[in-house]
Amino acid sequence: MFGDMQGMMAKLQEAQQKIEETKARLNTVLVNGESGNGKVKVTVTANREIRSINIDDSLLNEKDELEDYLIIALNNALNSANEINESEMAAAAKGGMPDIPGLDMFK
Repeated sequence: MFGDMQGMMAKLQEAQQKIEETKARLNTVLVNGESGNGKVKVTVTANREIRSINIDDSLLNEKDELEDYLIIALNNALNSANEINESEMAAAAKGGMPDIPGLDMFK
């Protein structure tokens, strides 16, 4: 019914390996976000892990403003990281999937 089942299983294992390799590579892709005209800067990986936060000293006594800027900067960086992650993971999954009739979810 499905043709070469062993070949399909090998292809699925290859796809899983590509996905794992892509996840590892995305840990090295850094994405920046900032707010408050550069007063708050954050760096995250494409796997959405925070790597650094830099805060201008002028904000240290302005708790509410600092919190707002942190939220904006983190959301900017995480949104960009999410786009990269989804694109790369979809490409990795699509490249390794076997041809199964009727299963064209990645096309």
